[in-house]
Amino acid sequence: MLNVRIIPCLDISGSRVVKGTNFINLKDAGDPIEASKYYASHGADEIIFLDITATHENHNVIIDLINEVAKGVFIPLTVGGGIKDIEDIRNILNAGADKVSLNSSAVKNPEIIKMASHKFGVQCIVVAIDAKKIGKNKWTVFIHGGRINTGIDVIFFARKMEKLGAGEILLTSMDNDGTKNGYDTELLKIVSNSIQIPIIASGGAGKIEDFHKAYCNGASAMLGASLFHYRELTISDVKKQLRLKNIPVRI
Repeated sequence: MLNVRIIPCLDISGSRVVKGTNFINLKDAGDPIEASKYYASHGADEIIFLDITATHENHNVIIDLINEVAKGVFIPLTVGGGIKDIEDIRNILNAGADKVSLNSSAVKNPEIIKMASHKFGVQCIVVAIDAKKIGKNKWTVFIHGGRINTGIDVIFFARKMEKLGAGEILLTSMDNDGTKNGYDTELLKIVSNSIQIPIIASGGAGKIEDFHKAYCNGASAMLGASLFHYRELTISDVKKQLRLKNIPVRI
């Protein structure tokens, strides 16, 4: 069995890590370079950087930051936010990232997923889906940092992205984001039953049991933000408890 990954997510606005609830009310959560070094030395399997204002504010991807982080952090880095074309992807990978995460551009120009997976490899391409529940077993895709409702069904979109060449889905529950009430296990289960590629569960982690439930409902990796940023839980704590439940993790 492949090891389950525990991944801290650093939402970037300007030059700082921020965190909010349900994609709003953002608060400062520290320096991204220092946070990256901390997580790399405390058991993180990967780090995800998401420039959450890049698309909405139409500014360039955080290349300088990725360059700096990659010099001192030696675990996989995934970078998303503001990616518009193949050249952006190339620049991010050349700066030291191992993967790119595409959200708004995957909706606006789905062919970029096909082109990117052919050019850089499926393993480099993550599609981030921000999902909001609109009814029983129904979720819709949002873009531009959760500001725009596309009206696209999440399950339909996840299947489409897999077919086009996405190597992984970063699935965020907007309803649960920042609440610490647990991941949306209904969403995880229905999407994981619909596609074959790995899913990173995102949005709502608040206690160790939440990570176990996400795994049991189809997640291959679990993302955490505020509970790690504010040291409410450590990645080591999570991994130790998962291992006690016979879930394979890298210690």
